[in-house]
Amino acid sequence: MVLSASPTYPHIEKMIPHLLKPWSCKTLSLENRIVMAPMTRKKSPQGVPGPDVAAYYRRRAEGGVGLIITEGATVDRQAASFDSNIPNIHDPVSIAGWKNVVSEVHAAGGKIFVQLWHAGSLRPMGSGPNPDARSEGPSATTEHIDAMSDEAIADTVESFGRAAATAQQIGFDGVEIHAAHGYLIDQFLWSESNRRTDRYGGTAQGRTRFASEIVKAVRASVGPGYVISLRISQWKLQDYDAKVASNPKELEAILTPLADAGIDILHGSARRFWDPAFSGSDLSLAGWTREITGLPSITVGSVGLEGGDVIGALRGGPDRATAVSLADVERRMAMGEFDLVAVGRALLVDPLWLQKVRDNRLESLSPFDRSALLTLA
Repeated sequence: MVLSASPTYPHIEKMIPHLLKPWSCKTLSLENRIVMAPMTRKKSPQGVPGPDVAAYYRRRAEGGVGLIITEGATVDRQAASFDSNIPNIHDPVSIAGWKNVVSEVHAAGGKIFVQLWHAGSLRPMGSGPNPDARSEGPSATTEHIDAMSDEAIADTVESFGRAAATAQQIGFDGVEIHAAHGYLIDQFLWSESNRRTDRYGGTAQGRTRFASEIVKAVRASVGPGYVISLRISQWKLQDYDAKVASNPKELEAILTPLADAGIDILHGSARRFWDPAFSGSDLSLAGWTREITGLPSITVGSVGLEGGDVIGALRGGPDRATAVSLADVERRMAMGEFDLVAVGRALLVDPLWLQKVRDNRLESLSPFDRSALLTLA
């Protein structure tokens, strides 16, 4: 289904013309600028994405989104996952499951990335498919978390490279490296969680070294033409007010080595996409990543919704968000603040969300509440 504006839907040309424009990067060609955001759902028993997961992603492709980014799939480190129902991308049966996901999405005309993930020290001891493995992070913040040795770091870097090669071999259109929300790579980037004094800590350059080595390993494994995205954030699951960078200069010190290492797209995750990243400017985090690096950027955070909080919902608290206009998203894209728009909860609750927006059936958009997290819509 081609969703670019056409005479059949003249009102869409006036409402969201930039969101419906095609977009391309290297070997990736998208029919529009809407991305399905990665959302962990714990629906893959023993780490294997089954036919129901493939059908879930296929429905979003049939709904017309330009690109799907899967939930995080863990790399081949024993302490990478904190739940056996989170998919991995290293066991043969899991790889076969992902191959079926890719086939279903492609059969529906969609494009799909897999997100590569390691939970780091946010993994509780005794959890996940390897409960006897000790959790790991840049620093030994508790007696149950190991500060990663050089050997552990090197193996983790290689595991991301292997996962990316696997993703390319089974047909994913690109990969995204999860370096946000307080998980392992982000733990190295953030000075509060990275207390190392060796070459992987200290300065912003040192704290970025681990992420840069992962990007280089991924790039080496997939070649120059394959698209690599990297997701960053300021906020963390353990601290909503956290700042990896307190000003644009500090953000530049982090992003420049990552761009030089081979990233194609930067995915700036905010809890609300419209929030300014720094005082003195209205630019969002996605806007600043584009301004600093010149690379294409993805914005994300409560797109199409108003009210409620996704983290509150994930933690079992009350959450209800009302569907709202995309006028501000369109305005910011028209101004060049970002290139792509990732939609999470709105697509989780309704796989036909984009079709309804395109057809101007805004009154039929569903509000989001926590029950959507428990279903396979």
